[in-house]
This record gives sequence, C-alpha cells and structure tokens, in this order.
Amino acid sequence: MLSPEQIAAARALFPYTGSGRIYLNHAGTCPLSTRVVAAMQHYLDERSAGTLETYSRDLETVKRVKAGLAALIHAEHPDRIAIQPNTSDALNIVAAGLPWKTGDEILLNDLEFPANVYPYLNLKRFGVHLTVIDSRDGMVTAEMIAGAITPRTRLVALSAVQFLTGHRADLTALGELCRSRGVVFAVDGIQAVGAVGINVRQMKIDALAAGGQKWQGAPHGTGFLYLTEELQARIQQVDLGWLAVRDPWDFGNFNQPLASSARRYEGGSMNSPGMYGYDAAVSTLLEFGIDAIEDQLLSLTATLMSGLAATPGITVITPEPRSARAGIVTIRLPGGTDDKRFFLRMEQEGVTPAPREGKIRFSPHFYNTLEEMERTVAAVRLSLRHP
Repeated sequence: MLSPEQIAAARALFPYTGSGRIYLNHAGTCPLSTRVVAAMQHYLDERSAGTLETYSRDLETVKRVKAGLAALIHAEHPDRIAIQPNTSDALNIVAAGLPWKTGDEILLNDLEFPANVYPYLNLKRFGVHLTVIDSRDGMVTAEMIAGAITPRTRLVALSAVQFLTGHRADLTALGELCRSRGVVFAVDGIQAVGAVGINVRQMKIDALAAGGQKWQGAPHGTGFLYLTEELQARIQQVDLGWLAVRDPWDFGNFNQPLASSARRYEGGSMNSPGMYGYDAAVSTLLEFGIDAIEDQLLSLTATLMSGLAATPGITVITPEPRSARAGIVTIRLPGGTDDKRFFLRMEQEGVTPAPREGKIRFSPHFYNTLEEMERTVAAVRLSLRHP
C-alpha cells in the first residue's frame, strides 16, 4: 500500500479533498489533478500570449505520453501505442479493420458497456455473427469463454473490469486460451488501466483500448489503442489521415507506405491541450507506481465491501476475491428503495457514488483513505434509515 506520506501527497493533488467531500465515481470520470490542470493551462497560455507556435513541443509531449502508457501496460515499445480520443474510436479500428467473412463469430457477454458492443454490432452487415455469453454471478470466466468458442470464432471482446459488477477478468488465462485457439483477444481496458496492473505481453492481449478520463486521471478526449505488430499487419486501414504515412512532412508524396508503427491510426492533428494533461496524468500514475496503486485500491475496496456486506438489506454484487475485483464495488439496495433518491441522500452526506442500472456503484481511487471508506459505510446506513 501507499504510505501515509504518499497518500497525503496524492491528496494534495486533488484540492476538492480539502472540502471534506468523498468522491467515489472514478469509474465514471476522475477529477483533474492540479498537475493536469497546470500542464494544460501552461499550454494554453503559451498558445495565447507566449511562444504561440508550440508544435515541436507538442510532438515531444505525445512521445512522452506514448512512452508512459507503454510503461504502464508493459508494451513492447511506444510504437505499439496509437493515441485515440476515446475507447469507442480505438475499438472501431480493430472491429472495422479486420477482414471479416460471412459466418465469422465474435464472442461478447451480457455485462459489457455499450462502447465494447456497438463496434461489433456494426459488423452484422458483413454477415458476422455475435454470440453473447450469459454471465453468472456478475462474472465471465475463462471456462465460460472456452466453452463458447467454436471453429468460426475469430475474436473475443471483453472488458478487463466490468463497469457494473466490478468483476476483474483473468486476462492471463484468457489470453492463453485465445492465443492457443488462434482467436484475437481484444480488451476494453478503461476500467482497469490506471487502477490495476496490466501486462499486455504476459497476458497475450492482441488489442487494448482505454479512454483516459477514468482511472488514468486524464482529460476527456484522450485515450489510446495498443495492438501487437501481428494484429496490425492483419488490419486493413479504414480511415487514412496525413499523419498515417511514413513521412508526413513529405507533403507532395502521395505514394508513401503507411507508418510501420501504430501512428498510422492517428490520422490528423490531436487534442494538444489534452495531450499535455494526459502526460501529467500518466506520469503521476508512474510516479506513485501502479503496483502500489492497485494494493491501495484493493485495501480500500475490501474495507468498503466488508462494511457494506454487514449492513442489513444491502447485497454486495462485486466478487470478493482480490484477484476478481479492482476499484469498483457495487451494491443492490433493499427492495423498494429508489436508487436515485438514495444517491441524492448520499450526496447530502458528502459522498458521491453513482446510480447504475438500479444499483449503486462506489469507485474510490488511490488517494482515498480507509477512514473515508468507513465514513461511506456510515453514510449508506444513515441514508437507508432516512431516505
């Protein structure tokens, strides 16, 4: 876990914590740290009244972001990272770019967030069949996926951590399974990257997509796609922009090959203010260390789950084992309880969770404290007594 000194330093980066509020919706969006805000503000000041032309520095910032992301997920090289504006756009590169044939199958499940469904639903027009696996107890396991794979299965699409139940998939087992069957393993990592450790090489992940605005602590409009060289070689370029070619600065040469790196998927000019903020966010995660952040989150969620499970009428639907959860704890309220009214009552108590699908989801981050988890449990009990 993080030391008390590290937690204090982390909390200093999020000024709202001084108000006494407990924000527990990082699975929705993360507050921006002072580092992120300062980096973006400095860029805007330079573009407004300073250097004015910052493009060379912008390119260096993008390189740092890619290097930081590669370190965060243990990618082979920063060249395997393509900056993307969100998870949906990143996943669409994979879904739209693979050469599909009528009768090909994609495995999904009934827990997925829509961003990890619609890119594949869009392939029905090519005769691709989608098989939706029914989850059990809020989980989708490697055994369940193994039982659903057929000779026509071409891709398994799965969230590393499910947005509602908080179930954390065994990506290592799944990666081994997919690799052994010759099936593409495409992972929606938005609820995992920045919260728990991801090793794309060890887990044999072919493609990993993640927007930056949640656990990574970056601004909206930032994110990335990781993909292996082998998968990149199989993807047919659907969208093509001027930055996708080998030498974008050779303006008159329209017969160039595509860039050998994942830069070929970046197309045109980026969200430069966002890139400066993204750089600050990723460097902060690396500074505190993703292993320590994961340990801190698992400790926080264990305390939260224990207190909530002991609360009469509350059912915790998030799996209890450490290996099967990350930063999300979701509860089912007692029958007849209005989740929206309960949420508003919690906000009156200074705690911000998220109402989701008739349930309440709590998602702390590494700068939250055990004392805040205890206060949250007390707020839940008070809100149940006084709806």
